[in-house]
Amino acid sequence: MALPIKHHNKHSKGNRRSHHALKKVNLTKCGKCEAPIMPHFMCKACGNYNGRTVINTGARAEKALKKKANTVKK
Repeated sequence: MALPIKHHNKHSKGNRRSHHALKKVNLTKCGKCEAPIMPHFMCKACGNYNGRTVINTGARAEKALKKKANTVKK
């Protein structure tokens, strides 16, 4: 014996899904280079996090160029 199907109206469905929307990300400025960054993330432009250098981006770029030059020579 099947039970009667209960009707869910659009209002109830909308209320249930009201928290499913994407929220805007609050960007902050890097303390060193003023580039926009996400909070609690390292700055991709200068490599700083919380006032100290985490990654030397200049050395990283040089290493990538050397690697690219070596692959072109082969």
